[in-house]
Amino acid sequence: MTVGGFRVIYLAGMGRSGSTLAERLLGELPGVCMAGELVHLWQRGVVDNERCGCGVAFASCEFWSAVAESAFGGWSNVDLGRLGQLRAQVDRTRFIPALARRSLPRKLRSDVAEYTSYYQRLYQAIAATSGCEVVLDSSKHASLAFCLSHRDDLDLRVVHVVRDSRAVAYSWTRRVQRPEASAGSYMTRYSPVRAAREWDTQNGALQLLARGRVPVLRVRYEDLVSAVKPTISTIAGFGGMVADESALAFISGSGPGQTAELRQSHSAAGNPMRFATGEISIQPDERWQTAMPAPARRAVTALTLPLLRYYGYAGTTA
Repeated sequence: MTVGGFRVIYLAGMGRSGSTLAERLLGELPGVCMAGELVHLWQRGVVDNERCGCGVAFASCEFWSAVAESAFGGWSNVDLGRLGQLRAQVDRTRFIPALARRSLPRKLRSDVAEYTSYYQRLYQAIAATSGCEVVLDSSKHASLAFCLSHRDDLDLRVVHVVRDSRAVAYSWTRRVQRPEASAGSYMTRYSPVRAAREWDTQNGALQLLARGRVPVLRVRYEDLVSAVKPTISTIAGFGGMVADESALAFISGSGPGQTAELRQSHSAAGNPMRFATGEISIQPDERWQTAMPAPARRAVTALTLPLLRYYGYAGTTA
C-alpha cells in the first residue's frame, strides 16, 4: 500500500554496478520521477551548486527550487550543519549492525528519526512537485537504506543492483571526469583490493537488509543489459510501476542491438550518464576481461569469491 500518496524506489549497491543505467530506464516509465543520488544533494547541490541533470546550476533549477520551497520553505531553512552531524552519527557503514535491529536503542532511534525526516520531507516534495507517484532515489548506500527502513510513514522498496566484482573493481580504477563540477574534477578512484572490499561490504549489507523490514529485489547488471525489457518489467512489477507495451516503447531492439530513447531529467547527483539524452545504445561493458591486469583480477576474485558464487558469477573469467 502506498503511504502518503507516493512510494520510494531506492536503488542500492556498490557504485559502478549499473545503477545509473537502471535509474535512467526506470525514470522513463510513467509516474516515475528520477531524482538522482539524493544522499549527495545536500553537498553537491545545495552547497556546491553543481549542475542538475537538466543542465543548469542546481540553484537555478526551477524544479529543485520548487521542491525546496515545498519541503522546507527554501534551501536556506535546511540546517545543513545539523544534517551533517546526524549523518555522521547514524548513516555510516559501521552502524549497519545496530541499524539492522528491529528495535533501536532510544538515542539511535531518535537520531535516525530526525535524520530521515529530512528525506521524508524531500521525497514528499519531489512527488508533489513532479506529480509522480514514484520517487526514484539512486543513493546506493546501504547505510541510508537501513536508516530509511525504520520510517513507518515511508513506502520504501529497495532494488539491489549487483555486478561482477571484477568489472566493478576495474571501473573504479578508471579516470572519469565529472562534467557537472569544475574543470579538472574527477570521480573517486579505488585500487582493485579496496574496491573488492567495498563490494563485499555493500552487497553483504544489502543481503542483511533483505531479511529485514523492507522489500528488496536483487537485479544483476548483466541481466539488465542483455534483456532490458524483461528486467525493467520485473523491477516495475516489484515497485508498483506501469511497464506495459506502451510504457516500454522507448526501448527498441534485442540483444546487443538494444537502444533506449532518454529524456532530460532533474537528477540531483550521480554518474555522468545522467546527462545523456536521445538514443543510447545498451550493451554489456566487459572491458575488464581484457584490460584488467591478471594479478588484479585474481586478487578481486579471491576476495569476493563467496558472493561471486552466490550471485552466479563463479563460471566467468578470472
